Amino acid sequence: MVVSLDKNTILRYKEFTEWTDTLNDLHESIWLQPLSEGKASTGEIISHLKNWDNYLISVIIPAIRNGEGIIFPDFDSFNQIAYEYARSGVSKASLLEEFKLTRLQLVDMLLANPDIVEKHVTANGVDTCPHTGTPYSLLYIIHEFNDHDNHHKNQIIEAAKHNLC
Repeated sequence: MVVSLDKNTILRYKEFTEWTDTLNDLHESIWLQPLSEGKASTGEIISHLKNWDNYLISVIIPAIRNGEGIIFPDFDSFNQIAYEYARSGVSKASLLEEFKLTRLQLVDMLLANPDIVEKHVTANGVDTCPHTGTPYSLLYIIHEFNDHDNHHKNQIIEAAKHNLC
């Protein structure tokens, strides 16, 4: 299966900030409450998304610009750093603003560098996605991150429904 990717993939990535803006209304008492047993909290998820965007900005885009492939760090330890930051005392408003600014910076970089975004690269040494057969590119990674964002959005919405009742 080949996934259709275009500029709309990037714009959809940007539009996610419109939804995260609504999280400013989320009650403070549930911001750092795990969504369910053993799961991250809303604050931890937002920090996690911000860290991945920052990783794309600071590591992935420069690597592709230098003719290198994409190397992803160990997910668990990388995500743990984000969770710890969310629990460090940073306010909900500050973290949401940091996420939004990082996401918008990344989107601007993506839109300004179509050659880097569309270039075929390896991801951890692999040429194509094993699930779809699609050749890896930064645009394909953003497509995957859109799905990832929506997964977390649905988790947060479901947890919020239970906490509001």
